[in-house]
Amino acid sequence: MSYTALYRKWRPSDFNEIKGQDAIVTTLRNQIEGNRIGHAYLFCGTRGTGKTSAAKVFAKAVNCEHPEGGNPCGKCSSCREIAAGTSLNVIEMDAASNNGIDDARQIKESVVYSPTNGKYKVYIIDEAHQITKDAFNALLKTLEEPPAYVIFILATTEPHKIPVTILSRCQRYDFKRIASDTLEERLREVAASEGIDIEDRAIRYIAGKAEGGMRDALSLLDQCSAFFLGSNITYERALDVLGAVDTSVFSQLLRSLCAGSVTDCIGVIDTVNNQGRDLTQFVGDFVWHMRNVLLARSAKDISDVLEISSENLALLKKEAEAIPEERILRYIRIFSELLGELKYAAQKRVLIEIAVIRVCRPQMETDLDSVNDRLKVIEDLIERGNLTKESYGKGVSALSEKEAPAEKENRTKAEEKVKELPKATKDDLININRNWHDIYSSMPAMYTACLRTATPSVRPEDGKLIIQLADDTVMMLCDDEVFAESLQKAFVKVIGKVPEYELTSLKQTKNNGQYYPPTSIFGMEVVVDDSDFE
Repeated sequence: MSYTALYRKWRPSDFNEIKGQDAIVTTLRNQIEGNRIGHAYLFCGTRGTGKTSAAKVFAKAVNCEHPEGGNPCGKCSSCREIAAGTSLNVIEMDAASNNGIDDARQIKESVVYSPTNGKYKVYIIDEAHQITKDAFNALLKTLEEPPAYVIFILATTEPHKIPVTILSRCQRYDFKRIASDTLEERLREVAASEGIDIEDRAIRYIAGKAEGGMRDALSLLDQCSAFFLGSNITYERALDVLGAVDTSVFSQLLRSLCAGSVTDCIGVIDTVNNQGRDLTQFVGDFVWHMRNVLLARSAKDISDVLEISSENLALLKKEAEAIPEERILRYIRIFSELLGELKYAAQKRVLIEIAVIRVCRPQMETDLDSVNDRLKVIEDLIERGNLTKESYGKGVSALSEKEAPAEKENRTKAEEKVKELPKATKDDLININRNWHDIYSSMPAMYTACLRTATPSVRPEDGKLIIQLADDTVMMLCDDEVFAESLQKAFVKVIGKVPEYELTSLKQTKNNGQYYPPTSIFGMEVVVDDSDFE
């Protein structure tokens, strides 16, 4: 016997099994018990919330020979035929492929025939919003005044596309997203019955990932159980299968963005990419994390809205207190725009890194949020009477939060330690090609990419290391304190000394009529006279 997917195997067979739609279930059962059945229904809601399942259960209940409290018995011949999909009284149509006027005419012609057995002939039309306008017009009179034995149930995820003339003739029921607690309970029930060994944290993650859809939740559980067949499904394993990352990574990235550290942000992205995670999903989840941070900062009681543990909620609030609302809104806007671009991008990682640089360096942007940030810096400097080019540059670089005292102390100690290290001599620099690959390879991923095509040289006049980069754009990315600190660490790690260096681009050296013989990637060593350094 072929395998049946969990969402099909566990499809509700009666109203008691329809989860998270109590108000709708109660209304439909009361209509059946009170014999107040309507002739046309419209079931609306997002995917996987039970629209089609409720329609099938309703069709079984109205035709059941022995209903029990408005519920189908599931044992009579009518219930068995409908469950097996062989009943002539229940006609299921997919409006995605049967949406023309000819299909509407076929329905009009078939409704005149009464059911062969049972009380009602039920037409279930899925994706009803895809029916054409002409087809709806052809159905209009039939939908308004069908024979007494005919019931229409239209199911759609986009009710706004249904003509008003159709809406006014139907009883409308809006299926809401199913709460995470309800999804978790159902997943535990299914896992126990199927013999799936899964930990609670993985169930909570799958329930949250389903975004209120029971079908999505069961499909994700099916996917995880197939990958780890017969093994325990842990939270980490669920992340591996679904291509997601741990929520702690989002906090790490957000803190790095607030600190304005491009290097740390690129490091997070590099880690996520090396783990084989889906980058589009990563950005989408990060936007959702920032939304949670914004709610934690803006609202007083959000425990019911976020549906997360008390421990995570406390961490979220602590994180929210340190970030201004304006900054979070700017981050959400930038990464939301990025999410739309990633769907059609060939180089997703490049787009993400560009977005990170935009966030960390607002001076590169011209949008209103970035201009406001820089304007605040100017206003503060004017009030203090210290508006200079140098002070403005420092102010823009300090748009992020101030360093914690412990971090500042550690950084100061590290800088003092670097100052105590010996300076690189002319011989060290002349023979730098022997260690150049090891030096740039030990730097963060973005700077490694920049220096891979760079040419290190020695200037004869003063013996200073000249790093000739590919173009002006690459030089702009490297011309900051983070690059300088990373380069110092790399030199200390490889040769144990600190160089004096200067950045330039091949275009600049060409325009200035200068030429520095390469000593690195081209395998050429420069012979420099000792007198040139005196």
